[in-house]
Amino acid sequence: MKIKTRFAPSPTGDLHIGSIRTALYSWLFARHHNGEFVLRIEDTDLQRSQKISIDSILQGLEWLGLNWDEGPYFQTKRLDRYKEVINILLEKKNAYKCFCSSQELEEIRTNQIQKGLKPRYPGTCRNLKINHLHNKDYVIRFKNPTTGKVIFNDKIRGDIIFDNSELDDLIIQRSNGIPTYNFCVVIDDLDMKITHVIRGEDHINNTPRQINILKSLGAQIPIYAHLSMILDEEGNKISKRKNALNIIEYYKKGFLPEALLNYIVRLGWSHGDKEIFSLLEMKKLFNLNFISKSSSIVNIKKLLWINKYYINNLSVQHISSLLKDYMEREKIDIHNGPSLELLVKLLRSRCHTLKEMTEFSRYFYEEFDFSDQKLVEKYLTCNNCQILEKIYNKLEKILVWNHLVISEVINNLSKKNQINTKEINMILRIVITGNIYSPSISSVIDLVGQKKTLLRIKKAINYINTLYI
Repeated sequence: MKIKTRFAPSPTGDLHIGSIRTALYSWLFARHHNGEFVLRIEDTDLQRSQKISIDSILQGLEWLGLNWDEGPYFQTKRLDRYKEVINILLEKKNAYKCFCSSQELEEIRTNQIQKGLKPRYPGTCRNLKINHLHNKDYVIRFKNPTTGKVIFNDKIRGDIIFDNSELDDLIIQRSNGIPTYNFCVVIDDLDMKITHVIRGEDHINNTPRQINILKSLGAQIPIYAHLSMILDEEGNKISKRKNALNIIEYYKKGFLPEALLNYIVRLGWSHGDKEIFSLLEMKKLFNLNFISKSSSIVNIKKLLWINKYYINNLSVQHISSLLKDYMEREKIDIHNGPSLELLVKLLRSRCHTLKEMTEFSRYFYEEFDFSDQKLVEKYLTCNNCQILEKIYNKLEKILVWNHLVISEVINNLSKKNQINTKEINMILRIVITGNIYSPSISSVIDLVGQKKTLLRIKKAINYINTLYI
């Protein structure tokens, strides 16, 4: 059997971590079995479907490298096919027209609730002989079996059983002539020969209805696997219309696709105690047997830890190429400073995201003012001005500019003037970077370069002189 999975988002909101986990698991399962992965856009909800959401879905999947073998298919392009099958069901008496108004249905629902009954359509029009009522709108309902059970083996949850008597007659076409999600998805899975449906647990109640439609068409039933929820850090269910972060925002925040996929794959699936997985390892090891039934909780600290791991363990060239995009977006001129590869080597052990690295590296490429008054009062003093003048004279004479020579100059100055090395380093850190935090200041000065370093020290000296004249 040729394994075929699908990812079928509706473009009614942002693509979030929960959606991506569904896509990733479906993609990995297909890749593990040398199968095919289909992308389908379920856009029959015409009022809420948005072009911007479709673009977001495609952009997010492409960024993460979750390539598809077929599609993207759009349900709105397949309306004729759905109506063709609906007509077949009508002819076979497996579907019928329902003329009940929304007001009538609401009254029935209210009465059922008042009597403590489960709200459901009572089958008012199920056996009507009339096929048309003048000026009367209608929907089309699937005639669900009234006896027997629907039993399917969920690959995560085991056998799940529904009594047909508990299922009402599902609307498969709205009064405006547009087929409904629960019908379209069945015909899509049938036509596209989907063998395994991996999706969220919120679809479990849809499954028996969809199975019954497939049975009425004499179709092969796919294998189902329903994933448990993903909760945010406060324990709330992630929802694309409420608290979900668009997956592209993770890119903007400086996360690597390799890190995000590694993090997401562990939100419900495990392979022993292993935490770090390359994409190749994921494809080799992934299966449905070790997916947890329990909900998963998003942990941003862990995501940051994994992202930092990848920043430090992927090649310098690869990280540099990714960093370049962030620098350009922030309008930082990378030609006005050290090479990005040297920068990455210096900064990557300190940074959790590429955005953080971008912000951390501005002083290598851009000049700055002494705007922090507290730092000015503490470090840009008359005594420190004398230290800066001595450092300037020493650094100006260096012929071989590297961090070892620079470090030696600072240490010699410390000994000769009986000034703590840490104190000198902090003065230089303020003058060269404008900040109290940086990697080894001798390494920073090395990358900033001799000309720019001397200019900044001279600028600081002049600034101090203007304060105390």
